[in-house]
Amino acid sequence: MILPASTDKHADYPDLTQCDREPIHIPGAIQPHGFLLSISEDDLAIRQASANVDALLGRQPQSLLGHRLGELIGEANAGVVAAALAGDAVQAQPIYAGAVDIGEAGCFDAIAHRIGNATMVEFEPAPRSHSADFRLLYSLLGRFLKTVAHVDSIDAISEYAVRTIREVTGFGRVFLYVFDHNDDSQVIAETLEPGYPSYIGQRFPASDIPAQARRLYVDNPVRLIADAHYRPAPLVPAQDPATGKPTDLSYAGLRAVSPVHVQYMKNMGTIASMSISLVIKGRLWGMISCHHASAKFVPFEVRSACEQLGQILSLRIESIIEGKEYAYRLALRSKLVSLLAVLSRGDEFVASMRNASPDLLRLMNASGAALVFEGQTILFGDTPSETQVGALVEWLGMHAGGDLVHSNALSREFPPAAQYAACASGMLAVSISGNYRHYVIWFRPEVVQEVEWAGNPAHKALQGNAAQPLTPRKSFESWRETVRGTADPWHQSELEAALEFRGAILSIVLARAEEMAGLADELGRANKELESFSYSVSHDLRAPLRHIVGYTDLLVEFEGPNLNDRGNRYLKNIGEAARFAGKLVDDLLSFSQMGRSALHPMTTDMNQVVRSAVKRAAQDAGDRRIDWHIGSLPTIQCDPTFMELAVFNLVSNAVKYSRVRTPAVITISSEQTEDEHIFHVRDNGVGFSMEYAHKLFAVFQRLHRMEEFEGTGIGLANVRRIVERHGGRAWAEGVPGEGAVFSFAIPKKLPT
Repeated sequence: MILPASTDKHADYPDLTQCDREPIHIPGAIQPHGFLLSISEDDLAIRQASANVDALLGRQPQSLLGHRLGELIGEANAGVVAAALAGDAVQAQPIYAGAVDIGEAGCFDAIAHRIGNATMVEFEPAPRSHSADFRLLYSLLGRFLKTVAHVDSIDAISEYAVRTIREVTGFGRVFLYVFDHNDDSQVIAETLEPGYPSYIGQRFPASDIPAQARRLYVDNPVRLIADAHYRPAPLVPAQDPATGKPTDLSYAGLRAVSPVHVQYMKNMGTIASMSISLVIKGRLWGMISCHHASAKFVPFEVRSACEQLGQILSLRIESIIEGKEYAYRLALRSKLVSLLAVLSRGDEFVASMRNASPDLLRLMNASGAALVFEGQTILFGDTPSETQVGALVEWLGMHAGGDLVHSNALSREFPPAAQYAACASGMLAVSISGNYRHYVIWFRPEVVQEVEWAGNPAHKALQGNAAQPLTPRKSFESWRETVRGTADPWHQSELEAALEFRGAILSIVLARAEEMAGLADELGRANKELESFSYSVSHDLRAPLRHIVGYTDLLVEFEGPNLNDRGNRYLKNIGEAARFAGKLVDDLLSFSQMGRSALHPMTTDMNQVVRSAVKRAAQDAGDRRIDWHIGSLPTIQCDPTFMELAVFNLVSNAVKYSRVRTPAVITISSEQTEDEHIFHVRDNGVGFSMEYAHKLFAVFQRLHRMEEFEGTGIGLANVRRIVERHGGRAWAEGVPGEGAVFSFAIPKKLPT
């Protein structure tokens, strides 16, 4: 961006309003300590020239357009440039073409590069009368390479690198800073002359280097600003004649820089600067920044050496990072294998996760974790509450998305997390289901940090107005900030391990589901066979038992007077046993029919069902006093025959176990929820202990001796089977000596 001439008193201040969108690669001008020509490669005709050729060579730039290069710098010098251009080495990155002596103008280093269809030749003042001798720098590079190859500490080799760069260039202050995941930077190594302020350990906000500048630093690794007080030399003509567009100066060493950056340098007390990019795997990992309090020019061969030092340093740092990464991956792999070994041995997934919880936390260096699976939320270690985890899962399902979601500042993305930032500022969640909100979530605690900035990062710029123009931040004094609500960031290897863990868990759960489905099929077939067997046996036993009862009664009637008391007692016992066996067979037959018979749901008035059941139970109770309290009951969808059997079993159960009370009080009531009709049968009988409640609805299970209360132990099992076939549920509550209440719920919408 080149500012037009202006008489405004603030004309020397750059406009920051478009700072982050400034096209810095096409500034239309260069720094004036050298000059630039854009030439046609085939005939070396000049297409563009920087305006300062007038000051340096005494030629008007317009007068050069269309003329051959030799007319400006001499045919011999043009031959040097032509020889360099003839090779295939000339690409976007500049190469050294040689030294050219242009009479009274002096000696210049010619540096060439191609970009698009344009061939650029830059001429920089040479501090000698001969071509640069790059061999003088070989020993420097060899010594540097040998030293860093044996150092495994990034901080240590960074310190060595800045000392070497300062020794080679002579800058007053050289420091190295690295970028974090937010693109903020921190100075980790520094060397300086007395009088220069130190920035070691301090941080610079990401806004100090706009995104387009970062991209350019990756493409062009060395950038020199010889004098911040320079006046830009525009290109003539302003547009590339071949394209009609601004000339791309991305790789030009003389490229004019943003006036915003120039003002930034002045505010920092820096007049000359040079930067060396440290690029690792295509990303700007860090930079070496050189500052000087006065103007300073660095020749091309020295800049080339610094570029080589930066590349060697980048490769060595990448090697150290990859070595540590590899070791960490191995440690993660060992933890993951140990965890999966525990999970694969268990028969039940949730129980296995409980047993493996220490390994689960160690895997991600987490202080807490949560398993959300099939309606359960199981917490391990230091975590938010179950309710808070539930809200987080809702947010994950609705907003975050993806198989893996992570944050080291959760409250910034999910504000309710501020309530539990102390234990869960960091969160890593993996989905373990493709259809349901099932997650494994790890938590990391808050790490309170004291961050020292080179100036308040919030004061990057002032709001422009008539009295004060908009300028880059002026203060670089140390400013401390307490950072809360953040945790240690999640390592890339940890994210990869989490995804691998997710895949393994899905495999384990799927294998278990298939295994359970197979068992369910096998159990279903066994139940069908058992029901058929029960039905056949029960049906076939009814006739012999009836014969036993009948012939026993006949013996008592005809031969009873001829038998003694013992004989009559034996006949009585035989008859009672046969009648009980017959009742048991009938109940078994009824139970087996529950699974064989189809339901025939219809609209059923439960008042009528209960009246019929109460009438039958009251007849069986004889002269006993029973106080019946029957509420108003709803009309529901059910199979009326099966439902009447279920209600009768519950009512007769209440009558039987309340016969020790005078009067017996039996209450039948109902309530409803949004989805269910719920019915209760309450009595004031002997009750039961809740520790045995799980046995009540099982076949042949009894909580009282047969001598006290008769029964086969099948009635309540029939109740549960009938209710469950309607898609409902049955349960009971009791207190010994105080009575019991048996309940069942029928859904308003029956399952198909």
